[in-house]
Amino acid sequence: MDVIKSQQISSRPIEKVIVHPLVLLSIVDNYNRVAKDTRRRVVGVLLGSSFRGTVDVTNSYAVPFEEDEKDLSIWFLDHNYHESMFSMFKRINAKEHVVGWYSTGPKLRENDLDIHRLLHNYVTNPVLVIIDVQPKEMGIPTKAYYDVEEVKENATQKSQKVFVHVPSEIAAHEVEEIGVEHLLRDVKDTTISTLATEVAGKLTALKGLGARLQEIRDYLDLIVDGKIPLNHEILYHLQDVFNLLPNLNVSELIKAFAVKTNDMMLVIYLSSLIRSVIALHNLINNKMLNKEHEKAEDAKPTTVPPVSGS
Repeated sequence: MDVIKSQQISSRPIEKVIVHPLVLLSIVDNYNRVAKDTRRRVVGVLLGSSFRGTVDVTNSYAVPFEEDEKDLSIWFLDHNYHESMFSMFKRINAKEHVVGWYSTGPKLRENDLDIHRLLHNYVTNPVLVIIDVQPKEMGIPTKAYYDVEEVKENATQKSQKVFVHVPSEIAAHEVEEIGVEHLLRDVKDTTISTLATEVAGKLTALKGLGARLQEIRDYLDLIVDGKIPLNHEILYHLQDVFNLLPNLNVSELIKAFAVKTNDMMLVIYLSSLIRSVIALHNLINNKMLNKEHEKAEDAKPTTVPPVSGS
């Protein structure tokens, strides 16, 4: 079976990719302008810096891109446009250089390796970041990859490039955090209470956790069935996850969870009760105030206009 040498993966030059919120907003805006409600994807260039295996993506711009949906080997990327755009961005910030490219995928495609090979003309080790502009589950909407040489077990076969996944995360500078907070404040629905928002957030997080556990189970089932080769590095990480899980069979821990849950439910119950009493009190005050206004209106003397004789 064809495998990748473990030494190549363990000595990979890129360990982490950091994507800034400005990049995500720019990509989503480009997608909504160009490819919304279509099956097309948008492609662009990522700018930033790379230091000690960490790629910091701080800016991006879109590049005209077309591909044949029936034959993915036919595609066009305007590299002349990219070169002119990069020269202008370089005048603004000389520290930013090309670190890779992005795609709205939402998954890898057959021609991605060919596009990646083109980016090698501008950067030694580019990264590919796939942005899910319409996420259907909880989690980070970015997946990062870089290419390595696949070594065949059979020496007669020619080696080829393949994508290897690399961890990605969302991070921001202080100025970006302030802008994101103002943006979220504007799009927040004020009719929904804070408690409902927190409960909805916890439910979404639990759904995301369930999806990840199902993905782990499917992966292990594929290994047991012999459909994919065993990867000891992934199994080591899974073993670390299971070792960090608390022992829920301890009676003290169960009692602590029960006490904490009861305390939280008591606060929620009292808060709801107080909120209802205050609303009822305001309703009674409003009715009393309306009655006083009606009595004041009735007590006013009615003046009859004099009738002039003929």
